[in-house]
This record gives sequence, structure tokens and C-alpha cells, in this order.
Amino acid sequence: MQKKPGKAVYAAAAILLLAGLGFLLASGLSENSVYFLNVSEALAMPAGKLSQARLFGTVDAEGLTGGPGTMAASFRLQDKDDVRKTIWVDYAGAVPDTFKPGVEVIVEGAMQSDRFKATTLMTKCPSKYQKENREKS
Repeated sequence: MQKKPGKAVYAAAAILLLAGLGFLLASGLSENSVYFLNVSEALAMPAGKLSQARLFGTVDAEGLTGGPGTMAASFRLQDKDDVRKTIWVDYAGAVPDTFKPGVEVIVEGAMQSDRFKATTLMTKCPSKYQKENREKS
């Protein structure tokens, strides 16, 4: 007659399974975590912490190069609450049609020396898409 495995074997298997799931969860979260900051918060952080971040703010008209229909843009991103606080952003990629001075944008990328190198640029939908304007149409 064969001896049945004891409870210790099942407990060890459960512990290994839970440890493996915990490791996968922890490593997945740490690799995909991205700071989501306004300009003031980004300026207050050490540049080393901004190796992967999303910033939001308003496009400043001063110093803007590139625009809709181009494949790059360089601009100052202003804090929504304090327009004196800005970060220079360099973006290489298709610039959205709604990109212009005064528009709220979200950029994703990394801080490199004194500039934020963006890999993604998204603009906030124009006001014509907001509810109160749809009712007037």
C-alpha cells in the first residue's frame, strides 16, 4: 500500500505558488509604474526620479516650434496654476491637429539634462466636444 502525501507537501506547494504570484505582481507593478505630475511637481522632484513620467500642463506660445502636420515639436509646458513654472519639452512624432498654444497636453517620456524628451503627446479635446456646446448645436 502506498503512503499518501502529507499536509506538509500541500502547504509547501501553496507557499511556493503564493510566493511566485507575489513576485510576478511586484515586478509587474514596478516596471510599469509611471509618475503622473503637473509641472510644479515635476520641477520639485530630482531629475533622476523622472526617468519615466507623464506630465500635464498648457502649451506656452513663447518658443514653440513645430505644430500640427509636422513630425516634431519643441515647446514650453506651463503649470496650469503657476504659469511662471515651465519645462522645455522636445517631442519627436506626429503632432496632433489640436496642438497649439494654450491647449492642455499630456506628455510621456523622461527628463534628460534640462529638457523633457517626450515619446507621447496627447492634447485635451477642444471645447467643441464638451456637453454644453453640443446642446447649442
